[in-house]
Amino acid sequence: MRIRQFAMAFVLAAACFSAPAMAAEPENTMVISLKDGDVTIALRPDLAPKHVEQIKALVRAGAYDNVAFHRVIEGFMAQTGDVQFGDLEDGYTPERAGTGGSDRPDLPAEFSQEPFVRGTVGMARAQDPDSANSQFFIMFAPNPGLNGQYTVVGNVESGMEAVDKIKLGDQSQNGVVTNPDRMIKVRIEADGK
Repeated sequence: MRIRQFAMAFVLAAACFSAPAMAAEPENTMVISLKDGDVTIALRPDLAPKHVEQIKALVRAGAYDNVAFHRVIEGFMAQTGDVQFGDLEDGYTPERAGTGGSDRPDLPAEFSQEPFVRGTVGMARAQDPDSANSQFFIMFAPNPGLNGQYTVVGNVESGMEAVDKIKLGDQSQNGVVTNPDRMIKVRIEADGK
């Protein structure tokens, strides 16, 4: 009887704790340099191959360098990736940021059962589920309401302390940020520094 109770307790304990995520290979590791340090993201082509392919193409084209975190909501997420408007030092205005994408086509949704938890990286989109393009967000905290509604493209492996220091937006303006923090440089680890 004791052995069975021990075995049941072991099984329950194992079910409560998930195994730590494995590090992504360099080809699927994105590194974002922020003012407070680097953020390493394991991209998930197993969940969203088309979205990951598009992100990597934009990274390699330098499209994300110097792009603003245009929408940042405390306790929710930090959104960036508007490569049409977020990268213009003189032309940046909060009203324009977040309305663009890239010169690449929008993508069909690749929804999964992967939950939106702290450190999850998801693709931003308009009302149309097939409208994701270049913008993405990093979660500050879990939000089950996003599960199965937005495409998960990765998970932060290290550097959440730098994400936590991204300048917050105005709550009354849905997180719009004036004079926002930026992604200084973005690279795929396989490509070197």
